[in-house]
Amino acid sequence: MEFTGSSYTGSFKNGRMEGEGEYKFPTETRYVGDMKDGMFHGKGVLYFPNGSKYEGTWEKGISKQGKYTFSDGLEYQEKDWEFCDGYDRQFYTERCNGLKPAGESQLTDLDPPRVIPDGCYDCGDGFYDPNTRVITDYEHHFLRNAGRRRAEGPCTTWTWRGTALPVGTMSFEEERKECS
Repeated sequence: MEFTGSSYTGSFKNGRMEGEGEYKFPTETRYVGDMKDGMFHGKGVLYFPNGSKYEGTWEKGISKQGKYTFSDGLEYQEKDWEFCDGYDRQFYTERCNGLKPAGESQLTDLDPPRVIPDGCYDCGDGFYDPNTRVITDYEHHFLRNAGRRRAEGPCTTWTWRGTALPVGTMSFEEERKECS
């Protein structure tokens, strides 16, 4: 696990994760539950960094059934989903707390909404400033640089640069390299 950046706290059998334990991924997602032969097996919960969770039953590392709950407490329903369908476009907090008075729009499910600095975009884990091409977390601490364009020669290759765009989407950015 030292090579993957993951960690495990729990019991082992024959050198493999077995019994109850907690497995932490490098993404800060963590699984708490039953393990067998080094895999998720039995009942367990995946906790995501954004506060949501997936409670499920696993067989040999594969989820066989489960329930996803968003960070605000809304439970996803595969059938008869009434939230945010073609007829009702309310946010979950609006359904729980009511609509705002006329003239006050709710643009996200966060209430009060996150304040986005002028000229920046919310990219899911922080703010992207297109002037500095830097992404900071929501407390304005540096997270990463966005990719930069370089023109060095006639050949074009596509390289993953992780550039954040306005709706939190990611794109590929063109990078030019010398032909060989």
